Amino acid sequence: MGRVSVDKVTLRFVSARVGTVVALENLSLEVPDKQFAVIVGPSGCGKSSLLYLIAGLNQVSGGQCSLDGTPVSGPGADRGMVFQSYSLFPWLTVQKNVEFGLSLRGMDAQERNERARHYISAVGLNGFEDAYSNQLSGGMQQRVAIARSLANDPEVLLMDEPFGALDSQTRSIMQELLVSIWEKEQKTVLFVTHDIDEALFLGDVVYVMSARPGAIIDRVEVALDRPRHYDVVTSQHFIDMKKGIMANLHHEVQRSMTMN
Repeated sequence: MGRVSVDKVTLRFVSARVGTVVALENLSLEVPDKQFAVIVGPSGCGKSSLLYLIAGLNQVSGGQCSLDGTPVSGPGADRGMVFQSYSLFPWLTVQKNVEFGLSLRGMDAQERNERARHYISAVGLNGFEDAYSNQLSGGMQQRVAIARSLANDPEVLLMDEPFGALDSQTRSIMQELLVSIWEKEQKTVLFVTHDIDEALFLGDVVYVMSARPGAIIDRVEVALDRPRHYDVVTSQHFIDMKKGIMANLHHEVQRSMTMN
């Protein structure tokens, strides 16, 4: 199971320049097992901070994050994280990067070799097992990061703008690849992005966050058939959903600018 619950979560931190900052306030959401949920919101609204709380990399100031009813108290193998930066170990090959978490878990060499090769193949990097990160494009490095997370078999995959640094063509290909992998693996996914088209193409549901302090102001069910192909972005239903989200975000972006 991989049900994520965020119940009335607040996050505060202290800045030397402005004092106490409330990043998130009374935020709640539920992501059922195997759902692909996406979060969009203005810059600085706390989207990434929320993922860090669910990952156990930071602690809530109030409320609770839980996985299958168990409160999150720290990092765990039940959650995998893919960051915007590629976060590969440059001294390790593609194969060894994907094997890294399996090695820490004590998996025997043959099993982790086979498992790593399976996911390297799943992200389309056959033949690059012995390459190093400086020999790979940005899109290829992010595919390695996704393979590494999936190889550890987490119940929940947390993705923080993983395609944000890619060019538009590579980004489209990576989105289609991620959807195809998710349809096979059926993991629970919580994905953060600024891109509304990306959110609607990937997600079963899109959560829209307010300007800081971040809270959920809208929940959009994405009623588009799967499997999805990129021509869905030209459908009238897609365009109508995009307009609704854009209207909400436009107001929140304007509000966030008056706060800075």
